[in-house]
Amino acid sequence: MGQSYTNLLYHIAFATKDRQPLIVGERRERLYEYLGGIIRNLGGISLGINGMPDHMHVLAKLRPDRALSDMLRDVKANSSGWMHEVFPEASNFAWQRGYGAFTVSASQVEKVQRYIAEQEIHHAKRDFRDEFVELLVKNRIEFDERYLELGTQSPAVRALG
Repeated sequence: MGQSYTNLLYHIAFATKDRQPLIVGERRERLYEYLGGIIRNLGGISLGINGMPDHMHVLAKLRPDRALSDMLRDVKANSSGWMHEVFPEASNFAWQRGYGAFTVSASQVEKVQRYIAEQEIHHAKRDFRDEFVELLVKNRIEFDERYLELGTQSPAVRALG
């Protein structure tokens, strides 16, 4: 085959440093737009961005010639710098080091887009930590509780034994 074809779809979740609730008010919409622009400039396509004051969810189609970790490093570094420049009062804004990235089947894109769009509804019932642990469990990703950096042990983790 002389051509390469890919459809690399990722649901990515990452939090602010120390889970500080800094993505609020005008910052929120402007940050979402800026993140979409960074993804576009890196050759990707943003299919959904939303979150809460302390974390983000992104659904994106990414290029095959760019490592996911490199793309996220650039997204986080550029958006942190942009926040400091545009919102000087958010001088303590930063992202946590880690992230969760989950591949998405093309048949599930609309479901994941809805999930991301309805973050406020999800978080009326559970916090980000429980949501993130559920994503890890659903995706059969092994994890060490000590490295979640999200606070106390969740019921989902205790249920895993």
